[in-house]
Amino acid sequence: MIYIGIPVHNERDTIGPLLWRIRELLYGERREFHVLVCDDASDDGTAESLAQYPPTLPMTLLHNETREGYAACLERLIRATVERSAYPKRDALVTMQGDFSDSPERIPEMMRRFEGGADLVTLERNHAEPRPRRLARLGGRVIARGLHPPSAATDPYASLRLYRLFTLARAVEAAGRSHRLLEHEGWAANAELLLRVWRFLRRHEEVPAEPARERRYRESRFRASDQLRGLFRAGRDPELKALGRSAREAA
Repeated sequence: MIYIGIPVHNERDTIGPLLWRIRELLYGERREFHVLVCDDASDDGTAESLAQYPPTLPMTLLHNETREGYAACLERLIRATVERSAYPKRDALVTMQGDFSDSPERIPEMMRRFEGGADLVTLERNHAEPRPRRLARLGGRVIARGLHPPSAATDPYASLRLYRLFTLARAVEAAGRSHRLLEHEGWAANAELLLRVWRFLRRHEEVPAEPARERRYRESRFRASDQLRGLFRAGRDPELKALGRSAREAA
């Protein structure tokens, strides 16, 4: 089973087209899949848009009554998927954004790498991304260098990834049921999750990032300053620094 986990907040105009595209791609692959969406207290009609899809798509909707943020939504999706799966060594979770900033067209290739034995499939760094993101990424590597795993993972901040569920289950177990798995927001949450699963991997592979597409359904909400602040705080987290150091030493 391939699970697709999507955290969303106020994505009324994007989540429908994204779900439809995922449906087209994965039905074409003839692979059993299930979509989980965590709606983070949207107030723009996202919930009403999502409600149309369960009759035509294998899907679970999770809803936060109050805004909790990206990291909390991602963690809720991870824990819900781990609890749902009876075969964590055979199942996988794909994490992605709900606004088409992550290309669903990469999912079939990620699935093939998983079926070939990979426990984690990430994207190569996209050198064609907009200049503000490139500069923020360079700044993040300076202020939060301790968060970076071995160079095999060229983009520690990307949200589109495939994880074998066994690795996530081990990370959840290591964190404990009463403790947060993810303490930091935005890009820092993605870097943190990568570090928390790294020690449980047997095999990691990367797939090429898809060339940039002209696919805009709303204005970008990306703020380099927000991401850099999050990375600055995460880069001073002693636990994450220790995990990063262990990952690099084991490489």
